[in-house]
Amino acid sequence: MNFEGLKKTGNILLDFIFPRRCPYCDGIVTPLGEKIHAQCIEKLKLLTPPYCMKCGKKLMLNTDSKYCEQCMEGGHRFIRGRCLYDYKSVAPSIYRFKYGGRAEYAQYYGEETAEYLGEFIKKISPDALIPIPIHRRRYAKRGYNQAYLFAKEISKHTGIPVMDKVLHRKRNTVPLKMLSPKERQKNLKNAFIVGQNSVKLKTIILIDDIYTTGATMDEAARALQTSGIPDVYFVALAGGKGI
Repeated sequence: MNFEGLKKTGNILLDFIFPRRCPYCDGIVTPLGEKIHAQCIEKLKLLTPPYCMKCGKKLMLNTDSKYCEQCMEGGHRFIRGRCLYDYKSVAPSIYRFKYGGRAEYAQYYGEETAEYLGEFIKKISPDALIPIPIHRRRYAKRGYNQAYLFAKEISKHTGIPVMDKVLHRKRNTVPLKMLSPKERQKNLKNAFIVGQNSVKLKTIILIDDIYTTGATMDEAARALQTSGIPDVYFVALAGGKGI
């Protein structure tokens, strides 16, 4: 048996001891070795065209615009971004991924991102993937940063290195779902600092779980650009609908 065969056998044995949970329904995945139930795959809705050519959010089917209203107003610091799924179809899964200890979901989501957004990532040719950091207090409570785990899995399939020491969150900000767009911007102002020497980085992709108004991406991009990284893109697991 070759290395890949041994690796697959080892993964199946590991799944037998620690059964893998389906990222959609959270049931134990069968057959062993799979990452998601076959009947659940299509329930996670890929964010297909038409989508905003700036932020990647889904557009109305009857629109002639290439951009959502927010992006037409301008002001985003990032160059462009893409989202893998429509947010509604994946929202319960993301909640478990972030708060329910389902770190294992990252494996499936990273693999799917590399498959469906791989061409977008390849064209950018980034120097690194930089996950959006969480504050140390949240990390202590949660035990992991879901954006970092997601980035690691994308890296496995694309070969692009993850650099999680570049960007740091210096303030423990209020959860954004509780705030209006303007409140989000105020809440995130100066929330990030650049730690590790990033002089050699020219093009990066920010990685996060959800893209909504863009406040997080914009503030992270601002910190990185101020430090000397000119070209900032993003990839998110899910995005809300644009208008």
